Amino acid sequence: MTGPTFTFSPGLSPSKPAQPAAPAGGGDDLVRETTTRDFMKDVIEASATVPVLVDFWAEWCGPCKQLAPAIEKVVRAAKGKVKLVKMNIDHHPEVAGQMGIRSIPAVIAFKGGQPVDGFMGALPESQIKTFIDKITAGGAPSPVEALIAEGEAALAAGDLQTASQHFAAVLQAEPQNLAAILGLADVCVSAGEFKEAEELLASVPAASAADPRVAALKARMALAQQSADLSDVVELEARITRDPNDHQARFDLALALAAKDHKQEAADQLIEIFRRDRAWNDDGARKQLLTYFEAWGNKDPATLYGRRRLSSALFS
Repeated sequence: MTGPTFTFSPGLSPSKPAQPAAPAGGGDDLVRETTTRDFMKDVIEASATVPVLVDFWAEWCGPCKQLAPAIEKVVRAAKGKVKLVKMNIDHHPEVAGQMGIRSIPAVIAFKGGQPVDGFMGALPESQIKTFIDKITAGGAPSPVEALIAEGEAALAAGDLQTASQHFAAVLQAEPQNLAAILGLADVCVSAGEFKEAEELLASVPAASAADPRVAALKARMALAQQSADLSDVVELEARITRDPNDHQARFDLALALAAKDHKQEAADQLIEIFRRDRAWNDDGARKQLLTYFEAWGNKDPATLYGRRRLSSALFS
């Protein structure tokens, strides 16, 4: 596959000298280490033929050491249906920083040169296998998983009623299902029902309180409550029509769109600023986009969409 030239924002350079990528812990090609220099070959190009999981890790990270043997075992057991590429963020921080990876371990799946899904934290082997089955289309979802997926799709499409019905149905069967609790809370946030969202978040099982998705939803709710003083969308669009390089108007438009839950449109505006002037407002457009990724959550369709577009802007 002939891919785009792999470049980074001006001023970025590896914090340590690049080292040749090599298989990690095994000697086979299913699991390997990569570098900033080899990321294009090992991930972007390689994912054109088989899904590639990128494990962002560091030596000091305890959960990373817990995840490593489990994910390597499951990847090897998949017998070539998926590959694992490990990237030490202390030696090679650029890709993780540009993609908005703010905590580790973080695993991002690439297919066809684009990030398509991911998870954070040291998952057990069973959950890693479920994730890989989904990425490789190797397993049918359970009825509960199907309901959650349909609810998330409805939420992404703005159909709050349908999303609410699907998440509520899951909670009737599994009252402590974290995905359903967060999904229904997300519906409430989208509808501006913040008290109800807070009550749902308070029902999260203690064992799941530290789940990154909980923090992400809380961040999203905080962002949704900050929109009262924003200018009218029509006025901002008119300013951009008059001057496409009015980055402040475009930035404010992104905030207004995100507050109205038009997340992909908000991402488009921020990426357009980044494309036109990466240095504007001290890289403010990309930083705001990364804040939204954290608030929306790693699996939100808008996050995946935004990361794909940002990846294209960065690596071209």
